[in-house]
Amino acid sequence: MPNLRPEQLAAHLQAGLSPLYLIHGDEPLLSIEAGDAIRAAARAQGVSEREVLVVTQHFKWNQFDLAGGNMSLFGDLKLVDLRIPSGKPGREGGEALKRFAEGIDPRAGLQGGVVTLITLPLMDWAARKTSWFVALSEVAVTLECNAPEMAALPQWIAARLSRQQQSASREALQFIAEHVEGNLLAAHQEIQKLSLLHGPGELSLAQVEDAVLHVARYDTEKLRAAFLDGDAARCARLLEGLQGEGAAPPLLLWTLANEIRALANLRSALDSGQPLDTAMRNERIFGPRQQAMKRAVQRLRAPLLRASLMHAARIDRMIKGLSQGDVWDEFLQLSLRLRA
Repeated sequence: MPNLRPEQLAAHLQAGLSPLYLIHGDEPLLSIEAGDAIRAAARAQGVSEREVLVVTQHFKWNQFDLAGGNMSLFGDLKLVDLRIPSGKPGREGGEALKRFAEGIDPRAGLQGGVVTLITLPLMDWAARKTSWFVALSEVAVTLECNAPEMAALPQWIAARLSRQQQSASREALQFIAEHVEGNLLAAHQEIQKLSLLHGPGELSLAQVEDAVLHVARYDTEKLRAAFLDGDAARCARLLEGLQGEGAAPPLLLWTLANEIRALANLRSALDSGQPLDTAMRNERIFGPRQQAMKRAVQRLRAPLLRASLMHAARIDRMIKGLSQGDVWDEFLQLSLRLRA
């Protein structure tokens, strides 16, 4: 079965679903996007039920056997979404995966009405030679999601800008690449920021430098820190200052929503038994921000974080004029949700 590059996946999915997809690599952003694309294509092609299985220390592999063998209650197509964060299924898991692979005929289309998606981290040379990984690779559509080399990163950024109908000079693309130092998640965030600050068209080097380097007197980073600490009083002071300086609400929402989304992903990983340090690496959280995120995720629970994401979505509708309300007051209310 084919090994696809992430940029080849869309064309493949347009031709129809395969029974088995295998995603692995060292770049969480690309892995997440590939998984999202497969899940979206499955929904579009009539797969109405999805079962998510996360392999933790005490995972029972008969759950995977049952998930693949059980049709949807209503006879609909089904997606089995198996995630192995450690990349090590153990002896029992390896045997289950090998047995599963041996029952797949990639030429027969969807078998039993089930699509299976298996997601792994970066697999080293030894892991790639295990019998279960070899067996899966032989019958799966495989995507290796690794970050591009530094020399290729400007081209990757240019392709992402083109998706939002923007372009930039070679110097501007190189500036972004050097600023993010190969971190695709950081590059993705800078590209999103440019879409918020500027409309379609070509971006000048000055516009890119201003967007990447701009720091207001009432620094949004200070607001991010106060937000993570649950310091509502400090958030209120910083929000007042940012409002007075004419800070752009879309950029502010982007900053806060990214933190909430990262916290929600961390909380989900912790609740599924994944070590916090592993979850931090997967989310690309490093440096001084790491300690603040650790304190916040230990304080907050999944239902509150889900409600906060919905609150952020409501603010987004207000900013776009689709809903009524005071955007700045809603920023404050969002801060109060996450207070200590």
